[in-house]
Amino acid sequence: MTPNNPHSHPPPDPRRPLSFAAVHPSDTISPATLLSSLLTLSQSILNTTTFFTQRRNAREATRQVSLLLIFLQDLHASLLPNDAVPSLSDLHFSFQNLHFLLQDCSREGARLFMLLKSRHVASQLRSLFRTIAATLDALPLHVIKVCWEVRELVELVRKQARKVTFELDPEDQTEAQRVNSVLQQFERGIEPDLNAMKRTLTYLEIKTWIDCNREVKFLEDVMLSSASSVSDEEEVSLLSGLISFLCYCRGVIFEDVDFPSLHENSQSEGRSSGGSEELSCEKRPPEDFRCPISLELMIDPVTTSTGQTYDRISIQKWLKAGNRVCPKTGERLTNTELVPNTTLKRLIQQFCVDNGISVAKPSNRSHQRSGVSAEAGSPAAAHAVQFLCWFLARKLAFGTEEQQNKAAYEVRLLARSNVFNRTCLVEVGTVPPLIDLLSTGDRTVQENAIAALLKLSKHSSGQQCIMESRGLAPILKVLNRGLSLESRQMAAATIFYLCSVKEFRKIIGDNPEGIPGLVEMIKEERKTIHSCLAGKDRLYRSDDAIMCGKKNAVVAIFGLLLHPQNHSKVLAAGAVPAIVSVLSSSLDKAGLVTDCLAVLAALAETAEGARAVLEADALHLIIWILKSETSRVAKEHCVSILLSLCVHGGSGVVAFLVAESSIMPLLYWIITDGTPHAAKKARSLIRVLQEFNEQRTSGLVGSSSVLRQPLIHMS
Repeated sequence: MTPNNPHSHPPPDPRRPLSFAAVHPSDTISPATLLSSLLTLSQSILNTTTFFTQRRNAREATRQVSLLLIFLQDLHASLLPNDAVPSLSDLHFSFQNLHFLLQDCSREGARLFMLLKSRHVASQLRSLFRTIAATLDALPLHVIKVCWEVRELVELVRKQARKVTFELDPEDQTEAQRVNSVLQQFERGIEPDLNAMKRTLTYLEIKTWIDCNREVKFLEDVMLSSASSVSDEEEVSLLSGLISFLCYCRGVIFEDVDFPSLHENSQSEGRSSGGSEELSCEKRPPEDFRCPISLELMIDPVTTSTGQTYDRISIQKWLKAGNRVCPKTGERLTNTELVPNTTLKRLIQQFCVDNGISVAKPSNRSHQRSGVSAEAGSPAAAHAVQFLCWFLARKLAFGTEEQQNKAAYEVRLLARSNVFNRTCLVEVGTVPPLIDLLSTGDRTVQENAIAALLKLSKHSSGQQCIMESRGLAPILKVLNRGLSLESRQMAAATIFYLCSVKEFRKIIGDNPEGIPGLVEMIKEERKTIHSCLAGKDRLYRSDDAIMCGKKNAVVAIFGLLLHPQNHSKVLAAGAVPAIVSVLSSSLDKAGLVTDCLAVLAALAETAEGARAVLEADALHLIIWILKSETSRVAKEHCVSILLSLCVHGGSGVVAFLVAESSIMPLLYWIITDGTPHAAKKARSLIRVLQEFNEQRTSGLVGSSSVLRQPLIHMS
């Protein structure tokens, strides 16, 4: 069975479901503009014809609008009395909300969510048509010039809008109860009957793996967007349960259905979900995770009455100082109540786990409420994931090659969601069979297996299991001789996560295929893959994969350098000239530039590393980046490199820097605006330059114990 084209559906609506963004027409709007907009809006409502839930209510709603459309088409803007404009404006506002509601009922990916919200949607429809009835009551029909048949039609709609019930569709109710029953079974640790789940999927016309995956993606986006507002625990629990319900269906019910390849999935859902992963030496949290007051990562995010979120400690200090306005918006706070933003807190905690960032432990109350079910979102979600993990582990170990490939693909998708999923997947034993799949001769199978291992390597138990299962050698084999560039760059990313464990850095560094393989990936050139590509889009994606691979290799080397004995091995593998080459050709890629500088800064701390940097003719490049780079972190790395080169490179390096008149102002800027560590480095470099000037003035340059003669010729 061939999957549907992932591009065949319309682009997703950025508006959250069941959240309406209607705007009341301006008081100064002209009757002609208002009438034209009403006609267009009415037609848009009538064009919404495919409903997966609320079918009966949607038909009634569109029937009422079609009758009102006859009335609107009979109006003439030039003959509209001024008294009619306010009522028509109110009607326009109601039609906007109705359009949003009907869009949600027909939205791709929202079928299961809207089914569970059926009762609320029916109530919304009822409320909207009561409002429309009130609007028609206020409409001065006696002064509007329309024929008597149309006048009677409006009277009819007014009466029907007041009486129409918009009850919950019995079929919707039956299926919603079925889903709730399945969730209750999951909650009790009972694996539900697949036939019951299949009936719900059939009712919602979720027919393919892609349909099911689209539902999962939609619900994950809703869960993510809820982080920006105060989250209802019941809503989070429901969303978590529905996501796990669908993941279970996707993995178990659609087991024999074709699923997209890596590239198709990358196109439809973005590169990160497709498996490619860009790392960074700088584990900086997204702006939404930072407190607007302290600019630091929020440990306990809380939301104020203005809807803005702050770290609890920061906003409490603000309030204790007597401030009664919102620090971000300047609005006056109606009260000083601080509401915990639990969803955002979960996302921040997951980010910290993924990136090895230490955070404060949750409060006792939060800890009591959390545990396994809270990490998963709900007890139903926890058990659904556990059942799915057991199923996938069996398929990986005992399934056919096709079933193993499908299971590996499901693991990579499931493992990217949260820490709980990764823990379950590791505990049920998915790591050893995934490692076995790395030796396959099938490119897609290898990509799915290494992508799954990459996701699992983010978890400490996953890292331990990979190494205990002798997974390092197969991963390094993929790094060096993988069947695709994507597999190789994901192998590099996996090595980076393995490097987060101190004892593993030595093991990886001692392997003869480890560091040299990473350096070879840094040297990867586009010309090596031109011959195997077809089509411009594919070429662009492969170019992205090359840059992603270079970045991951650089960051993995940075992780290995945390073990001092790896420094000489990195230098011996030719990492410095390779990194300098990447640096000079990728100055427009800020993240890659920063990571390359971080590695050079670490290497230049030793005399051998400083010599390698100078021999690669990197001094001019570092100075140029210091002058032109806008990134504060990149500038700080440049200062660190220059200080190390002065210490280990001799008086020739210092003299060269002294001659660069623009460097000193930049160093003073870093002292003022940089981090304390960067400011310390900048002050040290200033002292070195000033000492050189003093010694040169007194004729004592050659006697300095610190500033030896240059190791290479300085041009």
